[in-house]
This record gives sequence, structure tokens and C-alpha cells, in this order.
Amino acid sequence: MSPSASRGKLKPVLWFTLYELLRLGATDYSVRVSTTELSERMERSQQSASRHLRLLERMGLVARNIEPGGSLIKVTKNGRRALEEVYLSLRGRLEGPSEEVLVFEGVVFSGMNQGAYYLSQGDYRDQILEKLGFDPYLGTLNLRLREADLEQRRRLERLPAVVLDGFKSRERAFGGGKCYPAIVNGEVEGAVVVADRTSYDVSVLEVIAPVNLRERFSLRDGDSVRVEVLGSVLVPSRED
Repeated sequence: MSPSASRGKLKPVLWFTLYELLRLGATDYSVRVSTTELSERMERSQQSASRHLRLLERMGLVARNIEPGGSLIKVTKNGRRALEEVYLSLRGRLEGPSEEVLVFEGVVFSGMNQGAYYLSQGDYRDQILEKLGFDPYLGTLNLRLREADLEQRRRLERLPAVVLDGFKSRERAFGGGKCYPAIVNGEVEGAVVVADRTSYDVSVLEVIAPVNLRERFSLRDGDSVRVEVLGSVLVPSRED
């Protein structure tokens, strides 16, 4: 995980503004929309629509270019993620847990030794203990995926997830992320962690567990590890 500026809490009323932009197609391309049009769609005042856009832009959820007669607006990657989080939470609670299980075969490699630092932060550890039910070993197991697993790795982030909130210490800000409960080599329960901001691309899985996985399975760089990610997770309720 890596530091990230806090985007703040997304209030329900702002989520619905973001949803209206989704309906206009702003998740796929920049759309021209005036605050008058947006206010009519939202059934709110023009001042409210303008304020919502400013807040969403400040939070990094939309990109906006103000022009005469309206603004060109595009929902950002973080904005799309905010929409997906609500969608997955609703789907999980209305339809019941997904039965999908994703199986990865990854090759162990040595990372940048940042996992221990981030997992040693009390706010992360407390959230993992509360939301996942275990105290994590201070370090991540890094796995390089096969080319054949990359599309499945992208599908992973569409599964329900346990959300880790970002926080600030006296020295810096720490970004949030998502956790996907998993079983490692058919024996150890842990989780795959996907940080909001990371130096790794989709070819890498970062795995946490209550034990040192390298020692538990006598692993060295180049060894293969099997990770089963469970799709039957309900996203915990969040205060917005």
C-alpha cells in the first residue's frame, strides 16, 4: 500500500449526483452538461447542482472543464470506483453472496519490502482485525501472475470487497484499499490486498495472512503458490 491524499467521505447526495453523470455517459467519455440541466435531472436547485460538482471535483471523482453554456465533465477512475463500491454492496445484500471463486497460480518474488511498514500502522492492523478477523503478519507475499490470469485479475476487482479506509498520521497520509478473502495453498486463510495507489500493475497479487507465508510453506523466489479468492463476501456497511 502507498500513501494517498484523502478523498473524504462520499455523502449519499453526492453519490446520486455521480450516478446522474453515469446515466449521462460521463464514465465513458466527457459529456457537456449545464448546472441547469443537471439540477432538473436531480430535482434540486441549480446552486445545489453547482456545489455538488465543485465538491466532486475537489474530491477527485470528476474532471471538469468549464466552458460557455456548460461544462465538459468526465467521471474519473476514483469516481467510477465509488460507483462500483455502492453497486457491489447493493448487489451483495439484495442478491446474496456470489458463488464465484477465482483461482490464481502465482510465482513468488521479492518486493520492495514496504508491506511490513504499511501493515505495522495501527489503523491498518485494527481494520484488518475488525473486518477480516485476523492480525496480519507484518509483510506481504508478492506473486507474479501468468499472462493467462491477467483478465481474471481484472475481474477480481469487480467482486465484493472488504474496504480499508485511508487515514492520516502526524507525518503523512495513507491511502485506502480493498481486501478479498482468500485461501493460500488450500490451507491458510488470508486475503489479497489491492491498494488504491500502488507501484504494482495487474500482473501482481499482494497477499496477507496471520502467518509468515514464506516460512509456512518454505517458499523461495520462483516457487509457485495457489491462491483461491472467495466471491462470497458481503461488503461491510460504511458510514457516508
